Order: sequence, then C-alpha cells, then structure tokens
Amino acid sequence: MESSARREEPLLTPRQIFERLNRYVIGQDEAKRTVAIAAHNHLKRIQARRLRRGSLIKKSNILLIGPTGSGKTHIARNLADILSVPFTTVDATEYTEAGYYGKDVEVMISDLLFKANHSVEDTQRGIIFVDEVDKIARRSQGARNGAGSRDIGGEGVQQGLLKMLEGREVFVPMNLTQAWNKSDFVQIDTRDILFICAGTFSDLHEYGEGGSRPLGFGSEEASRRVSKRISVKQLVDFGMLAEFLGRLPVMVQLQALGEPELLRVLTEPPDSIIREFRELLAYDEIDLDFTEEALREVVHFSVEKGLGARGLRSILEHVMADVMFEAPERGRGPFRVDGDFVRTRLSGLNAAQLGA
Repeated sequence: MESSARREEPLLTPRQIFERLNRYVIGQDEAKRTVAIAAHNHLKRIQARRLRRGSLIKKSNILLIGPTGSGKTHIARNLADILSVPFTTVDATEYTEAGYYGKDVEVMISDLLFKANHSVEDTQRGIIFVDEVDKIARRSQGARNGAGSRDIGGEGVQQGLLKMLEGREVFVPMNLTQAWNKSDFVQIDTRDILFICAGTFSDLHEYGEGGSRPLGFGSEEASRRVSKRISVKQLVDFGMLAEFLGRLPVMVQLQALGEPELLRVLTEPPDSIIREFRELLAYDEIDLDFTEEALREVVHFSVEKGLGARGLRSILEHVMADVMFEAPERGRGPFRVDGDFVRTRLSGLNAAQLGA
C-alpha cells in the first residue's frame, strides 16, 4: 500500500535531459548542458515540495542570450516536451506596467493555464518562455513625444515580473479573451513555474566585454572571441534591473550557428524540415530528394542574410513554393532538388521578402 506521499517516478538526470535535447537541438552543447542541470535541479525542488520536505533549493530560472535563430525558443520548447509539462511562449513587449493599457504580467500565467487545459496543478509546474526581454530594458532618457517619462513598458514590466519569477500566489484571469473581467480569477502559485527568459541583447552580444568592435584584418575572429562572455554589469548598464537578473540565476549564452550546424539542423533531427517536406510530398506519391549542394545553398543563404536556423523554413518554403503548388497534379515519381534549382529561386531575394 502506498504512503500518503505520492510515489514519484525517478528524476531525469542532467545527462538524460541533455541527450534528449541533443536529438532535436543541434549545436549549443554548453547551453544544453547548463539548461539540463537547471532543469534537473528544478525537478528536485518540485519533488521536495511534493514530499513536503523542507528544502533550501532555489528556483533555477534561466536567461538565454543569443542572436536570432540560435535556438533559444527551440531549446525551451523541447525541454518542456522532455519534462512533460505545459509550455507557453510570450513576448515581453506585449506587456505594460499594471494599470496601463496593455497586458498585465499576470496574463502570461493565464496563457499557461489555458495551455494546461485549466488544470491549476499542471499550470503550477509548467514552463513560461518570455521572449524579447531585452526590449523591456529600463529607458534612461524620458520620452520626447509629450507622453512624459513614465517607463510603463520597460522597467515597469520588469518590476511586475519580479514576484512571479521568485514565486508568489497571484490571481490570474481564467479567460484570456476577458482579461479585464475581475470576477473570473483563479489563484496560481508560481513557485514551481520555471521561467526561461530570452533576448538577443544584440549590442552586447556583438561587442562583448571589449566595448568596441574589432576592425581590420582578423576582425571576424577577434569579434567571435570578445562576444563569448557578457557580464551581469553589462546587462545592468544595458537597462536590466539587478533584482530582475538576480531572479534569473542561470545565464546561458548561445553562439550564432555556422553552416555545418545549420546543415545538420536541416537533416538530422527527427522533426527536421527536410523530413517534413518529404512527408508532405509523399502524400502525392512524389519521392523528394535534395542534393547536398542544394542544402548547402539554402544554408549559405541563411548565413549570408543573418537569418540563422529560424530562417531555414522561410527559405525552403520559398524554394519549394512552385513544387508544392503543382504537386497534386505532377503525378507519382521522384523529384530532385539540386543546387541550380535553389540558386535560381533565391536569386535576387532578400530577407525582408521572406518575412524574416
């Protein structure tokens, strides 16, 4: 007969979490290791609380810093799948300080509640991915448009997030479409909700601790060296509150993916884009094949335009548009995409046309 404390499944080890992340996330090994350790410690904390043990383990909220398309959202989403918890992505720029027009920060908990099918218990162990946190940096200069200097979308949002990041019982709207209906609220404890915040912090990531960008011969190599480490002081100078950063104890920096990594992103993961296109065309009995030269052209274009892994889908959607349109009428048989096919369709194309 089981004791009153519910029997728990063995916790996933950091290595197990890392290996599962490794199947879907290409590159960024240091980031995956750090996230795996933070996730494991988070599971230990939740287990200790479930067994009603006193615990000194603090929340392992995570701050991901890296350029667009480096895999920040991808790591967070796959981590939620591995831990089998509800997951939601929110954009920090949609929120304002309480009392002003815009979303209150509690609405992001409401979004997680919705993803958890309104199960309070599941919501309280979910993951919230807060993107674009660099856009809510404190503005040092006042507004120059007559609106005054009240920083309702920057420092005010950081202040509003503090209590949720640390862990508090908050009242959140049950219905996302009626966030202002004060009668429909539910109490959620955020102590076991894992927050993963992310931002490009583009100036800091580009210039690193050196303060200025290296120029001249060897500048690219030098730039890569100085971009490896960003300090907490730099983030505070950038406009992030020290109290806010203090509630994100795990800081992970991701590097831009190069062509070899992007080539693996296209082909290796079980849910890779190439496999998806092959499956789509298989419904029309078309056997799709990409040559290595074609894939390298796609990857080279993404790197050249600074689109990263996120841009690969947009590029392939553009390259394959005519094929997908005509597929049901083509009839069965093989179809080969080579380098010339890709180059022809990407000729004269820019990032803006891809919506990237």
